[in-house]
Amino acid sequence: MVDERVETTEPREGHTHTTVIEERRGGGGGGLLIGFAVLILVIVGAYFLLNQSKNDNLKTQAVTDAAKSVSDTADKAGDAIDQGSNN
Repeated sequence: MVDERVETTEPREGHTHTTVIEERRGGGGGGLLIGFAVLILVIVGAYFLLNQSKNDNLKTQAVTDAAKSVSDTADKAGDAIDQGSNN
């Protein structure tokens, strides 16, 4: 990337001499590397957040299924007790 360009013309004993001076700024690519690292961190963070939400949903479903199973078992036990007391 050229930041500044200076041209000068100096006459010298019958000849014209042109001097061109270009100042260049060296950009070692550090900004690109930092940007890439931040992008990777965002992707990894999003992955873990999505997996955490998925795991929470699976845990909730497992607890709900276990509670339903206990409820069904309690209903069967109650029905058996009712039938035993009626006889």
